Amino acid sequence: MRYHTGRYQIFNDTDDVDPMSYLVNLFDVAMVFAVALMVAFAIRIRMTEFLTAEDATFVKNAGKADMEIIVKKDNKITRYKSENTTGSGKGRRVGIAYQLENGEVIYVPEKEN
Repeated sequence: MRYHTGRYQIFNDTDDVDPMSYLVNLFDVAMVFAVALMVAFAIRIRMTEFLTAEDATFVKNAGKADMEIIVKKDNKITRYKSENTTGSGKGRRVGIAYQLENGEVIYVPEKEN
């Protein structure tokens, strides 16, 4: 019979330890870490609007050749990428674009007759 005395009695316990219990705890820690990384990534690239239920539009690299528009509407995300092609075909004028002094471009749709 062994008698344990002292303040570190819990570490001298000779009961069998299940090694799988440590893996379960590591899995829980990994899942919390992964969720924290995803939230930090969304905050870093300023896309927190996509974490809410509201509709949102996000423009990446505005005015450049690799511009991309990301639209979230009704919890569905759609991506539009620019192409280096010139449009052709028949169509009709639908509006006018104006560039302000600060560089912002505003689109004004025309009323249909």
